Amino acid sequence: MADDWNTVTVIGNRRNAAGGGNKEKQLNMARRQGLAISTDQKYGAGGNTQKGNTLNTAKLDAETEELKHKTVDMSVGKAIQKGRQAKEMTQKELATKINEKPQVIVEYEQGKALPNQQVLAKMERALGIKLRGKDKGQPLEVKEKKPNKK
Repeated sequence: MADDWNTVTVIGNRRNAAGGGNKEKQLNMARRQGLAISTDQKYGAGGNTQKGNTLNTAKLDAETEELKHKTVDMSVGKAIQKGRQAKEMTQKELATKINEKPQVIVEYEQGKALPNQQVLAKMERALGIKLRGKDKGQPLEVKEKKPNKK
């Protein structure tokens, strides 16, 4: 039992752990031994590279209009902020309530977020105000649930 502390178990072969230089070492050893060495270039290697100007890049360069993703309106951000402050919630508390990251709430309030209907719906339910449609910022009308007929 006392020898167990002194034994070392080696798993795997760690001789060529460097990795990248292995082929180079093998080539040098073969050269030293005077063996014939040939290198072949694979056909079509690097065929997926995109070099040169294509028609699409020329069109993009000639485009004068500034193309951007549509982000949420600042009125939505202000409505979220007012609703959150009315319920005395922090951004982090609202985020945990709707199962999102606090950064998502920050982006929506600053008007930088890409509109996601699911996130907006969760915020509407949590804050009790409408964030979509024409009457943004108005109280959310809670629909009555229909009783199940059995």
